[in-house]
Amino acid sequence: MSDAAAVRAFPALAGLVAIRDAGWQFVHQRVVDGVPTEVDGFRLWPDGRHDAIRVRSSTDAMALRADGDEPPGIVWERAGSLSDVVEGLLSLPAPTQRFAPRLIVASAPALWLP
Repeated sequence: MSDAAAVRAFPALAGLVAIRDAGWQFVHQRVVDGVPTEVDGFRLWPDGRHDAIRVRSSTDAMALRADGDEPPGIVWERAGSLSDVVEGLLSLPAPTQRFAPRLIVASAPALWLP
């Protein structure tokens, strides 16, 4: 299915297409009866920081940015609808930009890469 056809069928997917085009990678984590029920994605930054997103539905999504330390610390997070979360990610400054979040607000789980 093309991106355009997928977005026509499921308009909320437009946000995932937008962040994929901005350098994100996606993996399907949970599949029930051949249908993905949860999609996780991530973007790694050259300095070791990473952004992550988990989508369960158009109304249940969350994203975070973690620093590159061990263990990682969360410096930004948002939960809510897929469109709200994607909007937050697209407006989030790159880690090296002046107004990028840097204060650790919580502990992050270690990022597992396949």
